[in-house]
Amino acid sequence: MQSVTVTTTIARPREAVFSYLDVLANHETYLGHMYDKWSFSGPTRGVGAKARARVAAPGSREFAEFEVVESERPSRRVEETVSAHGKRRTRTTYRLTELSEGGTEVGFEMEWLQTPRSERLAPPLTRVFQRRVMGRSLRRLAKQLEKG
Repeated sequence: MQSVTVTTTIARPREAVFSYLDVLANHETYLGHMYDKWSFSGPTRGVGAKARARVAAPGSREFAEFEVVESERPSRRVEETVSAHGKRRTRTTYRLTELSEGGTEVGFEMEWLQTPRSERLAPPLTRVFQRRVMGRSLRRLAKQLEKG
């Protein structure tokens, strides 16, 4: 399955955006529409930071496990996620670009490393859905960072 990328511009310096993203616990503020019941382990920031969160859907018992696997301050951060009871593995890359007029462009790319059979049947629908929820996540991130 192809990857999905969304971008947004945040009116904050790249270093500030990276510092916020680098703390895995901050993901709860902008991914809260997708996940709840968060827990964290490992270092607070950087490679090795881990989180576990429940998929926020009525009656859901599915959890996702996140781990930061690469971190290049202040431009790139990579997480791997295992969900769907171990049947889905994804890699999410945040790319931060300092803009000449100020602010930061944040690119958020998700690629599928392993996919449940049910999602392999309709990749275009899965990508459309992911693009929509990822876009919402980035809008929430921008709002959070720009308010202070």
